[in-house]
Amino acid sequence: MTRTPNNNHPLAADNTLTRLSPAKINLFLHITGKRDDGYHNLQTVFRLLDWGDYLHFSLTDTVTIGEASQVASDKQATTLCQQLVTITGADSITADLTDNLIFKAAKALLSYVINTKKLPKQLPSVSITLDKNLPMGAGLGGGSSNAGTTLLALNELWRFNLSQPELINIAATIGADVPIFIFGQDAIATGIGEELTAIDLPDQHYLILTPDAHVNTAKLFAHAQLRRDLKFLPIETIKHQANDYLQNLNSPYQNVFTPVVTSLAPAVQQALSYLQSLEAQALATARMTGSGSAVFLPLDKSLLSNKALLEMWINDAPCRGYLVKSL
Repeated sequence: MTRTPNNNHPLAADNTLTRLSPAKINLFLHITGKRDDGYHNLQTVFRLLDWGDYLHFSLTDTVTIGEASQVASDKQATTLCQQLVTITGADSITADLTDNLIFKAAKALLSYVINTKKLPKQLPSVSITLDKNLPMGAGLGGGSSNAGTTLLALNELWRFNLSQPELINIAATIGADVPIFIFGQDAIATGIGEELTAIDLPDQHYLILTPDAHVNTAKLFAHAQLRRDLKFLPIETIKHQANDYLQNLNSPYQNVFTPVVTSLAPAVQQALSYLQSLEAQALATARMTGSGSAVFLPLDKSLLSNKALLEMWINDAPCRGYLVKSL
């Protein structure tokens, strides 16, 4: 494998591609049963937010790939990815950068192309810089969003021209929340989160709180009090009942993880209780996203002009708060 200066890529002039890696929230989250493969079947509505991390992709030089690298073994794919991709800003997330979801996304993309197509003889190497804003373990999809954003950017930079369905299939092998960030719009999700149906929802602002708490996801899924038997709702029913989970959260819609997480993490209960104290003014139902720990409160449009009130709500919160908008 040899390296030469990269002078032929269309982005070589400015050399950098910057992408928002958006957060997501779950307007509700149901478990409808356990699968034969050990995973759980879910139903949820994902909303993407105009707030998140930023990823910067800089092209450096061109790598000439030898024939030996056309082997799709895990070791070969890891080695090739290490030669093509460097990551800055993710050191504190995982002890080994090969365990980072950004690296895993790049590796999965390369493996897919090696297995199903033909890897080009030359590829530009890419330096990825992560500007991390989203807290980890908050149910906001930070790592999954980083992975999805990386798949989209590298598919463009490396000119693989993979279709959205192909990228979604790759994303599902990385994590259950990664496909929504390839889909790129609000969606009803079923399966483990990879079966996505677009849903058209009105713009919405949210007050999000991020308590300093994290409960292991595997522990939550194994918890005796977690409900795993909610009735499967037809997609059309979910579409037509949006008023039951948009501003307010009415039965049967709920987040099955909320009672478990709040019983295990007092900081989450405190943050949720604070938002619940604002529900009458916000004309909305506070709730938790994903398996926690972040909680959020939809805001009525009439509140948006009252900047002083919103600022006071954020300042009085028991943990860090953010005013964000749907993407």
